Amino acid sequence: MPEERIDVSGLWGSVEGYVISALEAPRASISTLARHFGFDAIESKGRIRFLMRGRIATATITPNSMVAPSSTQGDVMELTRAQETELPQALKWQVARADEDYDAAQVEARRITVDTTRIASESFPMAIPPEEAERRCRRALMEAWVGRESAVFRLPPSRLALDPCDVILLDHDGRLIEMRLVSIADSDLRSVDAMRQDRAVYDLPPGEPRPALLTTPTVFGAPDVILLDLPQLREDQPAHRPLVAAYAKLWPGEIAVHRSAATDGFALLSTFGTRASIGVLAADFYAGPVSRFDLGNALVVDRYSGTFESVTDITLLGGANALSLETGAGQWEIVQVGNAELIAPGRYRLTRLLRGQRGTEGAMVSIVPTGARVVVLDTAIASLPIAEADLGLPWNWRIGPA
Repeated sequence: MPEERIDVSGLWGSVEGYVISALEAPRASISTLARHFGFDAIESKGRIRFLMRGRIATATITPNSMVAPSSTQGDVMELTRAQETELPQALKWQVARADEDYDAAQVEARRITVDTTRIASESFPMAIPPEEAERRCRRALMEAWVGRESAVFRLPPSRLALDPCDVILLDHDGRLIEMRLVSIADSDLRSVDAMRQDRAVYDLPPGEPRPALLTTPTVFGAPDVILLDLPQLREDQPAHRPLVAAYAKLWPGEIAVHRSAATDGFALLSTFGTRASIGVLAADFYAGPVSRFDLGNALVVDRYSGTFESVTDITLLGGANALSLETGAGQWEIVQVGNAELIAPGRYRLTRLLRGQRGTEGAMVSIVPTGARVVVLDTAIASLPIAEADLGLPWNWRIGPA
């Protein structure tokens, strides 16, 4: 379909990764996203529009404005309320965590005082922070219970402006009930199916943050310095925040990393023979948006070795052109670069940025001053072979020539 016939301006939210593991129609792929994020697709004025649920009411419909059925015995409106036993007591969703090598995480929403024991579960092949997934899981459960009340009625052709997904206030027995239009069938009349909506369902707070299990530490080997990034479990630090544990001079050639639980008896853990490429900021760098391209900022870097190259958006979204920018003591923001322009020997102007990658949104600051260090995250970066059970233990480290 031509781009001008697709309208996504009514959508918001972000997903860190989404797996389409088989050949399927685009509609099937979009439907999974729609169930998770709570949006609908409609055709209106020759365009496909995607709209989030939870919109405000735009019209009030009274029984007097409805069209009675052809039968004189029929009611002008039909209201239905589903049985509790048809609805789930609990909803369980499984998602992936981008900060834990895409391991599975489960979130749950549950109602307590209801006459049902049904449990519904679903797996979403997407990387989502668990606290956000929990918010949307609660929204979906509450949406199902609020939407147990539905209405069917008919409107005259003069109500042609109403579309599916529009929200109305239904005047019934002196009460104004918020209803979302689900479908509209047009003939000489407009037959409308609607379900109840509660705006508060779409303004829920996120769930409790879940600290990630610590990932494998990484060594950044540079021409003049090595940064040993060792995550540690500490009560006064979030478990997913890496702590800079050691800085040492880098000797030419191979280096060796030793460790010991005491002050002696150091055992060789690994050796590294390649150097990472580093640089420094040549101009101040400012905070920007996450979960979409930062088109307003430019990252000006003096790179000591190696070169930057521009990449396509597909390659960029695959993880290319990543670098780590030191934004504070022990804080590093990971940025990906789409466009690279050489403006002086060794100096690059980097634009079309993806900010706060790999869970480093919290490391972003308002201004990163000139001179801040930059580490290029390419194939020269190596990981220390530390078992998960060893993370957080008080190891002593020694780095020197191999």
